[in-house]
Amino acid sequence: MDFQHIIETVGRFMDAAGVAVMVVGALVSLPLALRGFQPRQLPAGVESLSVYRSYRQLLGRSILLGLELLVAADIIRTVAVTPTFESVGVLAIIVLIRTFLSFSLELEITGRWPWQKQSSGAQTPSAAE
Repeated sequence: MDFQHIIETVGRFMDAAGVAVMVVGALVSLPLALRGFQPRQLPAGVESLSVYRSYRQLLGRSILLGLELLVAADIIRTVAVTPTFESVGVLAIIVLIRTFLSFSLELEITGRWPWQKQSSGAQTPSAAE
């Protein structure tokens, strides 16, 4: 096996892992939401989430993680194998689209952009434990 074949195989495994995370996340999110899962970081004074809203947040988090794995797989395959201007351009477009999707999902899940600070009423993970 040569280096290019190994990198292609690693890229395929990363792609499969990204898809698996999204599928498993979708399957696990529904029972968790039905059981009344609530995130630890609800701001003070905010009522608990409905089943629908809880499912959306759980599903969104699994999609975000899956997208990160898919971007990593694309980067591995494009950069490790002899990059051409065309392959790097396609990678740049894919990364831009997936980054936009990630930012949109983050806004949908948390109600704020990733670069915005957490509101002072919300608990930090260390304070919640």
